[in-house]
Amino acid sequence: MSYNKVTEEDIKCLEEILDSDRVTIKENINEDYAHDELAELKVYPEVMVEPETTEEVSEIMKLASERNIPVTPRGTGTGLCGGAVAMEGGILLLTTAMDEIIEIDEENLTAKVQPGVILMSFAEKVNDLGFMYPPDPGEKSATLGGNVLTNAGGMRAVKYGVTRDYVLGMEIVLPNGEVINTGGKVVKNSSGYSIKDLMVSSEGTLGIVTEITLKLIPLPKKQLTLLIPFDSLDEAIDTVPEIINAKIVPTGIEFMEREVLLAATDYLGKGFPETSAPAYLLLTFYGNDNEELEKKYEAAADVCLDNDAYDVYIANTEERQDVIWDTRGALLEALKAVSHLDECDVVVPRNRVAEFVKYTHKLEEKHDLRIRSFGHAGDGNLHIYTLKDDLDEETWHERNKAVMDDMYAKAREMKGQVSGEHGIAYAKKEYLHEDIGKTQVELMKGIKEVFDPQNILNPGKTV
Repeated sequence: MSYNKVTEEDIKCLEEILDSDRVTIKENINEDYAHDELAELKVYPEVMVEPETTEEVSEIMKLASERNIPVTPRGTGTGLCGGAVAMEGGILLLTTAMDEIIEIDEENLTAKVQPGVILMSFAEKVNDLGFMYPPDPGEKSATLGGNVLTNAGGMRAVKYGVTRDYVLGMEIVLPNGEVINTGGKVVKNSSGYSIKDLMVSSEGTLGIVTEITLKLIPLPKKQLTLLIPFDSLDEAIDTVPEIINAKIVPTGIEFMEREVLLAATDYLGKGFPETSAPAYLLLTFYGNDNEELEKKYEAAADVCLDNDAYDVYIANTEERQDVIWDTRGALLEALKAVSHLDECDVVVPRNRVAEFVKYTHKLEEKHDLRIRSFGHAGDGNLHIYTLKDDLDEETWHERNKAVMDDMYAKAREMKGQVSGEHGIAYAKKEYLHEDIGKTQVELMKGIKEVFDPQNILNPGKTV
């Protein structure tokens, strides 16, 4: 599909909608805005805009629709699939200036926010008031809008679910500039098709979310983490179904290998309670009294020890837990610091996590490419990373593509899905279409056509 280029007259119109300080032409756009964390995909937009209100977004989209100019929404650019990259040039629309926490309604346990609010800031704010926003993806500098549009999950999904479970309503600017509101401060809603649920995970291809109503829950009074070393990653992951089958539901179950752990401690410059074992499970428990927590963690510890864990280390102070979870949160950044990488974000039935990880070990040998993994073992969401190291570009792309093809095929065989929480965007589009088949692809294209008949909103992504 062809689009019009941004003209000087278009720039003047944008400056009338906003002001010159919030309109940046291509020559002055920082390289950071030409890519997301998938750094090898780099395209500069023709102009970058920074709206602060729904009305400004609406006027920008009216102009884009009238002029047939593509628009790419972007938060902090922490994605890994090219979703925030302006593949067709046009307008890059930053939501980061829309960063107001509009309301926290303590009676209805809800919050209304603009999409540019940073997850970490929001979590701290609601915690201070005695509430919790359960979705807890590893990238805390991501925006809530970005989390919603990729249906981010994170490290508490085992017990609490994912972002979709906490989105109650939205204000949306459609590609033609029209503004709609869907959902709201209600616990139940069976009022026609759920437009908000179509928007969740749509990656900015159907509309631009300008306000989000989120569900909160009371903040649990107690928290405890278990660090459990194992002789191998296989043993660690094989233990997870045993924990679940014992009717123990931790808030989170994470796995990691020693090499990745050491990279994270070096990256952070912090010590860690235990670094001698080849592999680890992290279990975290939330509750409202010590007796309740003790029953949970003692039962989990027994299961782990029965499955040949070295030991069970209990972190029951805020300081100890911060060290452990800060390190877990830094695993990806630590890998990126030592090598260029690519990621496979598949999700498989959780009783097949161990099988999939073992399969990646075989791929490492088959394709002679270093592969490292960690992830949310309790919900089957694996983060598998291929590392370029010192390979030349041609060899890297050839081997990486072969590994990715094999991993996505294996996930398909296991009745898994292409992405657990990082989305599809540009990088995974091929694999999504292979997985869901022609009929579902056509249904998705039909939905896109209804929302965006000009295909000006984040074109080239997902569908």
